[in-house]
Amino acid sequence: MCKCAFDFVLDYLYPLEVKIKPMFGCHAIYVDSKIMFITRKKPSHENSNGIWIATSYEHHGSLKKEFPSLQSVHVLNDGKGETGWRLLHEAVEDFESSAIRLCELIKEGDQRIGKFPKRKKKKSAKSFLKKGK
Repeated sequence: MCKCAFDFVLDYLYPLEVKIKPMFGCHAIYVDSKIMFITRKKPSHENSNGIWIATSYEHHGSLKKEFPSLQSVHVLNDGKGETGWRLLHEAVEDFESSAIRLCELIKEGDQRIGKFPKRKKKKSAKSFLKKGK
């Protein structure tokens, strides 16, 4: 079993086929090829510990109604404004029940949650040759 932060969520995603991948010193939780969320609990930037929900701007409002404590993932903002990600901070009073509800929504196929990762562009021989000039 995974040693990721808040690994109780894995029980609540059962029977979905979940993949766990290390990412930024955290753990990304995938269902099929979609990243659903990242779990983070680190001593640095404690204001970013919790569950980072993969979503998009268009869903922020409706998710906020369901999860009033959601906030921006400040460590990702980097002074550039809001990101599509939302944070369920580990210190909020309803953290565990909200995390369980998040898992229920994922199991129900809620389209507001999850993103397909951007594909990395493969370097072509032409681009390699251009750099070598």
